[in-house]
Amino acid sequence: MNWNEKVVLITGGTGSFGRKFTRVLLDDYKPAKLIVFSRDELKQYEMKTAGFDNPNIRYFIGDVRDLMRLRRAMQGVDIVVHAAALKQVPACEYNPIEAIMTNIIGGRNVVEAALDTGVEKVMALSTDKAVNPINLYGATKLAAEKLFVQSNAYAGGTGTRFSCVRYGNVVGSRGSVVPVFVNQRSKGKITITDERMTRFWLSLEEGVRFTIRCIEQMEGGEVFVPKIPSMRVVDLANAIAPDTEIEVIGIRPGEKLHEVLVSEDEARHTLELEDMYVVEPPAALWFGRGWRDRGKQLPEGYRYTSDGNDQWLDESKIRELVEPFEKPTSE
Repeated sequence: MNWNEKVVLITGGTGSFGRKFTRVLLDDYKPAKLIVFSRDELKQYEMKTAGFDNPNIRYFIGDVRDLMRLRRAMQGVDIVVHAAALKQVPACEYNPIEAIMTNIIGGRNVVEAALDTGVEKVMALSTDKAVNPINLYGATKLAAEKLFVQSNAYAGGTGTRFSCVRYGNVVGSRGSVVPVFVNQRSKGKITITDERMTRFWLSLEEGVRFTIRCIEQMEGGEVFVPKIPSMRVVDLANAIAPDTEIEVIGIRPGEKLHEVLVSEDEARHTLELEDMYVVEPPAALWFGRGWRDRGKQLPEGYRYTSDGNDQWLDESKIRELVEPFEKPTSE
């Protein structure tokens, strides 16, 4: 795919993922135009004054809840990356209708606008919390995943295609536990909810580059899952504050002990490649079956879980990853 000829729009473009995506795409892929779509004028101003002032960038104020604004923003756009979401679990639990309006209705608006304006490809960002969800955030992301995958049926004979990427916790992203542990370290005690807890983990740059690579390969309807390492939360705490007391406070409502990226039921229609899994939509007549020739079927009963992973980060590797973000949030 020739990115030089593509006009790209990213929703939630001023967030952690959006800023890294913008930097990587402009530096390495040089699209014809990149539209940063977000609802916060201050964050757009801060992003521009922080060096994101390339002549190929356009800053577009709007909310994914506003279908008409999305239609206007997507005029002449070839590729959409949908990263806008409410993702703080406690905030979504306390404001459930707001979470649904942004994460589900907002997703629907992205689909409608893309179909109406003839966008070629739409890639939506998902999360491991969408698999067997136990909190509202995960439930909204599951619904959004289904919405984007099944909306390929609406495209009919047009060229618009929808896919998703799904991965785990991102070190350094907004909402990461890293700055929390750093601030707690200065107070002499770190709190974790359970010593057994594990999570999938990847860097922001890895997430961005995986997303770009999947956009280039997508046929429509896939959920792309990278093979990424797991880490123990207690190892993260020890890596950040090796001489600090750790207090176990118990699992919070809506929190899992371990995360799942590919469920046992999904595994029956998932293909394994060298560095990722491709979840195909079952029984979809519109879906291209080209992945069948590139991957292999998963064994019966397979689950891709953070505690059953064969890749693990030890404390030294965790320390390397978190070092750039070890700045207290109060500064």
